[in-house]
Amino acid sequence: MEKSKRRVLDIVFKSEIVTDSHTKQRAADKRETSRQSKTIVREAIALATIPLVLVLGNSMLIPVLPQMQKALDISQFQSSLTISLFSISAGLFIPILGYLSDRFTRKAIIIPSLIVYGGAGVLAGFGAIWDSYAVVITARAIQGLGAAGTAPIAMALVGDMYKGGDESRTLGLIEASNGFGKVVSPIIGSLLALIIWYAAFFAFPVFCTLSLVAVIWLIKEPKKRSEPKKLKAYLHTIGDVLKKRGRWLITAFFAGSLGLFILFGALFYLSQILEKEPYRIDGVVKGLILAIPLMGLVVTSYTTGSLIKKNGLLMRWLMNIGLALMTASLTSSIFLHQNIYLLITFLTLSSIGTGLLLPCLNTMITGAVARSERGMITSLYSSLRFFGVAFGPPLFSWMMENSNRLVFIVTSALSLVTLAVVFFLIKPDRHLHEAA
Repeated sequence: MEKSKRRVLDIVFKSEIVTDSHTKQRAADKRETSRQSKTIVREAIALATIPLVLVLGNSMLIPVLPQMQKALDISQFQSSLTISLFSISAGLFIPILGYLSDRFTRKAIIIPSLIVYGGAGVLAGFGAIWDSYAVVITARAIQGLGAAGTAPIAMALVGDMYKGGDESRTLGLIEASNGFGKVVSPIIGSLLALIIWYAAFFAFPVFCTLSLVAVIWLIKEPKKRSEPKKLKAYLHTIGDVLKKRGRWLITAFFAGSLGLFILFGALFYLSQILEKEPYRIDGVVKGLILAIPLMGLVVTSYTTGSLIKKNGLLMRWLMNIGLALMTASLTSSIFLHQNIYLLITFLTLSSIGTGLLLPCLNTMITGAVARSERGMITSLYSSLRFFGVAFGPPLFSWMMENSNRLVFIVTSALSLVTLAVVFFLIKPDRHLHEAA
């Protein structure tokens, strides 16, 4: 009798315990991802308050400059210096504070800077009460020192905290926050002026306190991975960076500075002509009109920052399109600036061009260097941006005294030159690589 063959059955038992373990792990991963997303949102909002406070320092005062001229019995040029001295002071101190932020920590610079910024605003307010132009100007210079340690250092902090798409999105948010501040600040300044023209000065510490609380409680700065370099070695490293990448970096610095020179000069120009014949527009209505070009900037900046990520090819296209749009709209203004509706349209298109340009420059510059030198490089960039803001109002004032048409001849020519140098000298890789 033959032995019956044994059949081996392959039986697989599924363990409910294993399944539960995997399910719990996936749920935990989702919770962690959700927690990280919420943390990034909170941090981004806190970071965005810093440039928002900064931009209020100039834009909130632009609508009240004509009232300041009358109240303090000063000239149009002297009133423009309240913008310029703030920006010049900031531009001079930004590289120093940038080095200190690399040497110590970003928050160690940002926090006291916000305190100085708010305190100097109170001093400027009392200067206005005392009818002392000298005190107002001095306080504005001190306020510029405080401003030097805010948004420029925040840009470097973004580069420390985020990489890739998160970095470009957050930088876009910062530029959008900067633009949003420019949109609402003329309206806020006009509303505060209904109380009294210098009320804006006393509003600064309120905004600074809100930003201060957000920075202290919501931002967790990453620890430094290496000991900071001595000043001599640090400057030598910065020199090497400029030797290797100086051609496009310096071009980027110039382009960013020009964008803000035109933006603030155009706002000053528009603010002045709206109060003259035949328009006679002031108060909140003027603030709303000034906000129109700035709304184009803020929407474009945020959208651009969200789209570009690390796409170097897209950045190049957007930068050149932005500068071409600025050139075309400012050139059109040479011939059509007397029509206020067309003028506002052209200035809005120019602001949209600036919104295409600036987020691309921000992302390229912050990613160009290692974290240990990022504070200085972003500070040099921010310093030149501040000088652009500083020279906008007084130079536009001088050109207006000669001819309104001269304003647009000069700015369209500068935009065209910048378009040419950016087209030939800034050629990012198809995909930008982060510096180590």
